[in-house]
Amino acid sequence: MHVYDPLYTAFLYEFNVSRDYYECHEVLEKLWLEEGRNPYYQGLLQIAVALYHHGNGNVRGAVKLLEAGINKLEPYKEQILGIELGILLADARLYLRRLRNTGTQPFEPYPLDIHYTDRQLERIIRERHNSEG
Repeated sequence: MHVYDPLYTAFLYEFNVSRDYYECHEVLEKLWLEEGRNPYYQGLLQIAVALYHHGNGNVRGAVKLLEAGINKLEPYKEQILGIELGILLADARLYLRRLRNTGTQPFEPYPLDIHYTDRQLERIIRERHNSEG
């Protein structure tokens, strides 16, 4: 049984449930700093902030941060810390391709989902949702 840092589970909740990408940044930045600036957390953080930027019309900032986040996460396993990182990376790459074409094919921002590999982690997020919802 894995024990997940409460900041990590808070990030996943904000990312998947509330879709508050600004709050994702606030929560995960604390963990990133606590964990010695771990590139895994920084990559997740950058993907969330990229979605935040796109939602605010900052396509250039979104592209820059998505590129950086993808690059930081690529060295990690497809499944890590209870999530399907491979799926998130594939979705982020598609989003990035679409962002690069917004000049000719603009699109509305849409959320990405982080899929869970650990039922315990999924339960933690669901219970948080039930208690806050």
